[in-house]
Amino acid sequence: MAWDRKLAKGFNTTEVALEFGLLTAEIGGASTAWRKGLPDFGEELADVAIYVTALAEMMGIDLQSEVERKLNKNRERVYVRDERGVAVRVRDSADG
Repeated sequence: MAWDRKLAKGFNTTEVALEFGLLTAEIGGASTAWRKGLPDFGEELADVAIYVTALAEMMGIDLQSEVERKLNKNRERVYVRDERGVAVRVRDSADG
């Protein structure tokens, strides 16, 4: 749906660098909304997701499959907390 709207409105669908720039601006907007406790924080996060989805479409990436693959990969990673309490990855899988 987001891609169809980009096409219908004549928005960028080919310039990856431009899309990254626009995404960066949206991330800034979401950060500001969160920091200021604005009621449109969720909407700002939606804008970020829309731009990420558009980038995946531009590059021919099946984002749903990539997210699932990454979540599965992350599930197998093992972390320990260092002396500062920061989680540090020690293994990519529980097996070794």
